[in-house]
Amino acid sequence: MYKVKFGGKDGNEIRLVESKDKLVVRTKGNKAVQEVKLSDESRELLDNTTEIASFPEAGVTIHKVDSDQGLQDAEDRRDETRASLKQEDTIRFAGRVLEDSESGEAMLYTENFFVKFQDELATEECIEFLKKYHLQVKSLLAFAPNSFFVEAEEGTGLNIFEIADQLLQEKSVMYCHPEMVQERQYKNRHPMQWHLGPTVINGKAIEQHVNIDEAWAVTKGAGAVVAVIDDGFDIEHPEFYGRIVHPVDVTLNTDNPRPQTPRDNHGTACAGMACAAGLEGGASGTAPEALFMPIRLRSGLGSIAEANAFVWAADHGADVISCSWGPSDGDWWNPDDPMHKRMAPIPDSTRLAMEYALTKGRQGKGCVILFSAGNGNENIETDGYASYPGVIAVTACNDTGRRSVYSDYGEAVFVSFPSGDFGSQTFMHPAPISPGLRTTDRLDEAGYDEGDYVNTFLGTSAACPGMAGVVALMIAANPNLQGAQVKDLVRQSCQLIDLAGGEYKENGHSKWYGYGRIDAGLAVNQARAMGPQLEPVIEGTALFRSKKMKFLENGAWIESQKGRRMLGFQLKPSEGSGLEFEVQVYVSGLRLSHSGSDHKFAGTEDGRRKITGFSIRMSGPKAGMYKLQYEARFSDNTNSPLTSDGAWCGSQSRSGQAIESIRIVIETL
Repeated sequence: MYKVKFGGKDGNEIRLVESKDKLVVRTKGNKAVQEVKLSDESRELLDNTTEIASFPEAGVTIHKVDSDQGLQDAEDRRDETRASLKQEDTIRFAGRVLEDSESGEAMLYTENFFVKFQDELATEECIEFLKKYHLQVKSLLAFAPNSFFVEAEEGTGLNIFEIADQLLQEKSVMYCHPEMVQERQYKNRHPMQWHLGPTVINGKAIEQHVNIDEAWAVTKGAGAVVAVIDDGFDIEHPEFYGRIVHPVDVTLNTDNPRPQTPRDNHGTACAGMACAAGLEGGASGTAPEALFMPIRLRSGLGSIAEANAFVWAADHGADVISCSWGPSDGDWWNPDDPMHKRMAPIPDSTRLAMEYALTKGRQGKGCVILFSAGNGNENIETDGYASYPGVIAVTACNDTGRRSVYSDYGEAVFVSFPSGDFGSQTFMHPAPISPGLRTTDRLDEAGYDEGDYVNTFLGTSAACPGMAGVVALMIAANPNLQGAQVKDLVRQSCQLIDLAGGEYKENGHSKWYGYGRIDAGLAVNQARAMGPQLEPVIEGTALFRSKKMKFLENGAWIESQKGRRMLGFQLKPSEGSGLEFEVQVYVSGLRLSHSGSDHKFAGTEDGRRKITGFSIRMSGPKAGMYKLQYEARFSDNTNSPLTSDGAWCGSQSRSGQAIESIRIVIETL
């Protein structure tokens, strides 16, 4: 059993076991395994396997041995295949595969690590510390202080898990995990563009659209920048002519985001949903005049390249980041598929890079990140990417105004956007009127279709970039909007659909549709009408044993540079935010210190004492629009779990560990 932790010492733990019937193959020169020269024996053995995952940018494939004689026979065949392939001059590596102990999904590991040290350490101290573990720094990561991408000595192999665990136990280390890679899964005014406006298909009228014409009367997105992170883009397509900015391939570290394999079709279709110009006889994205930033990411899920993609977008002026990918989904038609229950937490490297984009992008206003909800007909909460607080999770609705049968659901679903659908007798779900949506395809015979466009694109893959284009229209209409304001305006700009089956709560949220299907016209007009307003932020100060006061900032750790313990804090909302806060702090020897409606200081000014716990309760007329969470870091260098509104964080005991740092986060729901 091997273990990986995302989220630090008390974070989410993934347990991995060795697969008995799978093997991983890496070719020399990163060629496709089907194309390299092999002996007849090796080719025959490989032909008796099924390829279940591929990473073409690295020449890596995962194969499952075909055997109906039981697991022992499969293991024997696996070892025979590995032994034969290891003798081939064209094969760099043939090894065992680890898989998730619960779902059985294959996960690859590299001999690389992500490590983040405590912020107060000097960079030189961190590097010297890494040398003790014989780790070489590959890059210093800009998206979080004291964050490194490092590599172990070649041949370390499975010992990387023990090294990562040892590192994580060090007091100076906040986060550490090996680079774990999974196959990235894509969440897969022409008449076929019924999602934009009223149309007729096969004699049937369709009016389940996003009201794009009203939005386009204000703007078509000029001045906004949409970054699409995906598998490759046909940037020669005439629908994108003259609007491509800062192209990059973060997998190969080049400025060429074009498709590199015959399978790299997904990105061009997604980009068209957001940015296609709408040429005569062609296809139009929701933001046909927005600038398009193509970011090719062909590395596996959880790779460091994934984190670098978000940093590139934020650093090069992206307003909106569209991600139509994520962890593997279960089969939507099979309710017994164990993949439906498999938890896929987000790696710390990716999480911190996304936080960097959400807070530092757009010159501090924050990029808007959208993720497709997923196509597994399963709860989105199992997907650490799409359910991550701060992003907009997009689900799919069909041409009759109902949920597409495959679309994921749950509390983290934020908004619905039209996409294709399937009929299903099992779920008593009628067939759609249209075969899908029209969008750009790779030119000529490459891509999904033989032409330059495809009419059957669907999935939350199509819904996400379509919604990203609408967000670009909003930002073009009002460039001063904060990222959190955009998200709140999206919430206010939805039309409730499927009232009979939507199960909307009192706050207007449905687990199937979020706050409903977006109305682009309403969203753009509300964005344009919204004057310059500040995002509701925390105002206040914290007092430390050094007697120094520090200002509190929303989402940031507040701590003393010398690790002096905290004695208390004062907290109040910004003026006009419609929020109120009530704080309770436990002070050793004095019990509770309370801050009421006057927002006074809660804690102690006696440096001989310590605070071991606190709670914050949010109220006010706009409290239902926001989510409050907070956490603490203690003197023994441990962190509390992230705690929600009103709950106690830490202990109410004199013997409890002293609090040295706190972090408070208010996010738009």
